[in-house]
Amino acid sequence: MERKTKINAEEGRQDLLITREFDLPLELLFRAYVEPEIVEQWMGTKVLKLENKVHGGWRFETSDPQGNVVLRTHGVIHEFVPEQKITRTFQMENTPYPAQLEFLVFEKLTDETSKLTMQMIFKSPADREEILKLPFSGGINMAHNRLEKVVRQLI
Repeated sequence: MERKTKINAEEGRQDLLITREFDLPLELLFRAYVEPEIVEQWMGTKVLKLENKVHGGWRFETSDPQGNVVLRTHGVIHEFVPEQKITRTFQMENTPYPAQLEFLVFEKLTDETSKLTMQMIFKSPADREEILKLPFSGGINMAHNRLEKVVRQLI
């Protein structure tokens, strides 16, 4: 099955460019990133904090089926323009991975379709390569598939 979420990882660079076209109106795609109840459904994580504003913070916590916390992530929102863009930091706690910078751009394609472009910038090309060794590519594609499924139920 073809992955709808595309990841461009040019050799020797310290960034990734991720793109995905959704069969969702722009407004609904954006809501999937800013409404805690929706984020929790498609990401399978608990939203502890999500302050959608400049200098706002966010914090997510993911647990296994037994309730044990397996991952905590957090960051700061540096730019927030509704239905257009979010610039934020992203850091996984208790891992060797340094913080990264993410630029999320939301784009209307038609009344019923939209596009998300994410540029993720890592501290070094080596740090980026370590992230790519994780099941990152398949994971983000699966998450975006869930996003589309969850949000379609809002239509």
